[in-house]
Amino acid sequence: MATVTDRAGVEHALLALRPVLAASGIALGVATDGGEPFGPGEAELASAMPELRRRDFLAGRRAARRALTLTGLPAGEILAAGRRPVFPDGCVGTISHSGGLAVALAAPASRFRSLGCDLETRGLPLEAAHLVLSEDEQAWVAGSARRLLFAFSAKEAAFKALLDFAPSQLLGISLRARGGGFQAWRGGVPERVLDVRVHEVAGSAFTWTFC
Repeated sequence: MATVTDRAGVEHALLALRPVLAASGIALGVATDGGEPFGPGEAELASAMPELRRRDFLAGRRAARRALTLTGLPAGEILAAGRRPVFPDGCVGTISHSGGLAVALAAPASRFRSLGCDLETRGLPLEAAHLVLSEDEQAWVAGSARRLLFAFSAKEAAFKALLDFAPSQLLGISLRARGGGFQAWRGGVPERVLDVRVHEVAGSAFTWTFC
């Protein structure tokens, strides 16, 4: 499990994944500092946030613009619908932040309907597993904090990629370990299955998927 002192190692490991993502047509950006809002829309959103949330918000937007720039897509303001980032027209993307580090994925909307990613540097305590995992999924975790970390992260990534089709809570997403990653779907709707890719990055979990 990563700590603040591992941040540079996590960032390095994430950046090393760029060729893996690029092979699927997806760009990855990372940021540790958000700097200033890119435009008035971001400034208005950030102004109402507590300091820590504001810092994460702006770092996530900077990471997203770095990913967009790598794809050659427009890298302007990234606003929000609720807590969901709204990427510029013609783009799809996803943002995650943990432990003072933000990571984002971006790709053309002509190629993907949606993306989902999640970075977890802290994980969940084992006693909280029942809040996000079914009984079968808890049996697979088998008391392993590492397995719980990856399963929780995979559900978060799938939740983002499902967009409006996502259930109201992570327990509504079913998960099955497969081939070093997971298959994930909304419970009771197995015809829409996502392949969630899993990477250990300097002791943290990074997961991603797409529709």
